[in-house]
Amino acid sequence: MKTVIKNADEKMGKTVNHLETQFSEVRAGRANPSVLDKVRIDYYGTPTPVNQVAAVSVTEARTLTIQPWDSSLLRTIEKAIQTSDVGINPQNDGKVIRMIFPPLSEDRRKDIVKDIAKMGEEAKVAVRAIRREAMDKLKSMKKSGEITEDDQKHGEKKIQDITDSHIKSIDSATEKKQKQIMEI
Repeated sequence: MKTVIKNADEKMGKTVNHLETQFSEVRAGRANPSVLDKVRIDYYGTPTPVNQVAAVSVTEARTLTIQPWDSSLLRTIEKAIQTSDVGINPQNDGKVIRMIFPPLSEDRRKDIVKDIAKMGEEAKVAVRAIRREAMDKLKSMKKSGEITEDDQKHGEKKIQDITDSHIKSIDSATEKKQKQIMEI
C-alpha cells in the first residue's frame, strides 16, 4: 500500500514539475535564458544546447546576450535560433548575439494567460488520472485480500490529501505565471 501511495505522489510531483518547465518556456515579453533550452547547434557533430557552448545572460529586462566561448560558433548559433520556434530574430555584431524581446500587446497577453490556464487544467487532469489509478490499485489490493478495508480507506484518504496538495501547487503556479504575464 505504501508503494502505491509513494508512486502516486512521485508521478504527481513529476506532473507539477513538467508544468513548471512548460511555464518557464512561455515567453512573457521579458528576456529569459530558458527560451533557448530547446535550441541545439551542431558542435563537432553533436547536437549541443546553446548554453553549453556560450555564456547566456540577461543584460537588460528585454535583452538576452549570447557570447560563445568559441567565436567561430556565432553564425551557427544565429542560424539555430533563426530556424527554431523562439520567434525572435537574433542580432549578431561579430562578438555577441543579442536577442531583443518585444513588449507583448494586451491581446497577446490575454491569449498567453488563456494558454497558461489550459496548461494548468491539463496538469490537474493528469494528477486526477494518477489519483484514479492509485485508488483502483488499492481497490484491487482489497479484493485480493492484500489489505484490509480500513487500510484501503486510510490509503484513499492519504492519496486524496496528496492529490489536493498537488492541485493546490498547480493552481498557485498557474496564478503566479498569469500575474507575471499581465504585468507590464
